[in-house]
Amino acid sequence: MKSKQEHWDEIFSAKQDTELGWYEDDLSQTLNLLNNIAISASSTLFLAGAGTSKLVDELLKTKAKLLVNDISAKALEQLSQRLDTSQCQYLHHDLSQSFDESFAVDVWIDRAVLHFLLTEEQITHYFDNLKNTVKCGGYVLLAEFSSTGATHCAGLTVHRYSTDEMQKRLGDKFELIESNEYVFVNPFQQEMPYIYALFKRTI
Repeated sequence: MKSKQEHWDEIFSAKQDTELGWYEDDLSQTLNLLNNIAISASSTLFLAGAGTSKLVDELLKTKAKLLVNDISAKALEQLSQRLDTSQCQYLHHDLSQSFDESFAVDVWIDRAVLHFLLTEEQITHYFDNLKNTVKCGGYVLLAEFSSTGATHCAGLTVHRYSTDEMQKRLGDKFELIESNEYVFVNPFQQEMPYIYALFKRTI
């Protein structure tokens, strides 16, 4: 059986960006929510699963420090070659397991990573990592398949989310700022219902 890294490495090795089912040409849904946050050169942003997304290119314009994470070493290799910048630090964490290092971030951004974690243990590790990483006053942007969304993606089963479940798992230290249901149309013209939610850590 393939490991999770092998699964994603094979996908990023075999396909061009525009052939990926999650490829986004229009990043406005994410960027509009991030406009609620005062991001500056002194900010640190964490991308939970950067892949080869053009979102990284957009975030570089903020001058913030980017911690760019992915479980796929192949995706990180392609991304680092494309960007060629010292503004990014590349991390290779499986977010379903506890971090073996500590760092603090102002914004945690996850588009379509969390929903691939299926067991309660995996999901708990993810949220523990998040809570141990996001500063007081920091933000969390989660964008996952909604309760009416797809049940599978990239050959894998997914866990669908509601804002209520996100809030329950984050706990009372996090306050919902804004949430939106959003239908993402992928490169194959398939409609994929998502839930986007922005939270602030208040304690």
